[in-house]
Amino acid sequence: MTDKSFCMSSYLMYRYIYDADKDFGIPHQLVNLSFERTPIKNSDELIDFISNDIKKSTADNKAALALSGGIDSAILAYFMPKGATAYTFRCLVPGKKVLDESERAAYYAKKCGLKHKIIDIRWEDVEKVADELMLHKGAPIHSIETQIYIAAKRVKADGFNKFIFGENADIIYGGMDGLLSKDWLFGEFVERYSYVLPYKVLKNPQLPLQPFYEFEKDGRIDGHDFINKYFRQEALGTYNNACDCAGIKFVGPYSKTYLATPIDYARIRSGESKYLIREIYKKLFPNEDLPAKIPMPRPVNEWFEKWQGPARREFIPHCTENMTGNQKWMIWALERFLNLLDRR
Repeated sequence: MTDKSFCMSSYLMYRYIYDADKDFGIPHQLVNLSFERTPIKNSDELIDFISNDIKKSTADNKAALALSGGIDSAILAYFMPKGATAYTFRCLVPGKKVLDESERAAYYAKKCGLKHKIIDIRWEDVEKVADELMLHKGAPIHSIETQIYIAAKRVKADGFNKFIFGENADIIYGGMDGLLSKDWLFGEFVERYSYVLPYKVLKNPQLPLQPFYEFEKDGRIDGHDFINKYFRQEALGTYNNACDCAGIKFVGPYSKTYLATPIDYARIRSGESKYLIREIYKKLFPNEDLPAKIPMPRPVNEWFEKWQGPARREFIPHCTENMTGNQKWMIWALERFLNLLDRR
């Protein structure tokens, strides 16, 4: 059923359309989360699973690794065959220094005996592929989706048919420490989790709260339970859309597992987020310091520094003033997608 108002609001709040029965007028992708996953109770079980999964994925020598500067992909690099190829994304902004993980990634690649290639990404590259990705998905996209797609196209051109990522490690194993930092009241969590509240942007907004109500208990929401459905679905949708559109298979070893014990909030809130994966990192790299945790770099603040905001009638004028770059990306992507639909 076409429901543009709902879909605009759902995208703004959750970064995807969570209701499979509603769309913008064209079918949209929604990842099915019912695939079989392996239960994990401790770090040794997770090591065994990752080792075996990567061995299977690389058996035909047709799999490459997406390597960042963080511990999730460093662990995957450790189990890649010697001589395998790892790719690192590097965004460039003329005249400005932006976050760059390539040096740290190169260090891990060398330590693990991998070939290392860097894929440079510029704003003009992002603009060129955004429309294709949105039409393939049937919805506006995440700000990392273009980078994954650009890299996946390069990886496929280099002769690979699978692209391995460390995605879902944070979601499943307690890496989203901000969302797990306290026992959230319902309204607090809605405001904390929602990327952009629709009534701040749209002239005719909806406030689709069903995902939050699904996990409400006695006026509170458990952050880990919530993100392991709705954030996980959005994240897997992002990676699958980008890789599928590029014609290569997304492989996420962590995403094929789940934590089979209660999440240890005490450890997370005392500063030990993602504690099982930290344990693995210390076992594999015993003399290494833990690198700082950062999301996939994308210089959205720089890209949208001079953007004046949306012009379409659906949006409140000046609604992007005081927004972060990531929020501006979402408004930009939504407006661009609506323009695409008008031209169909």
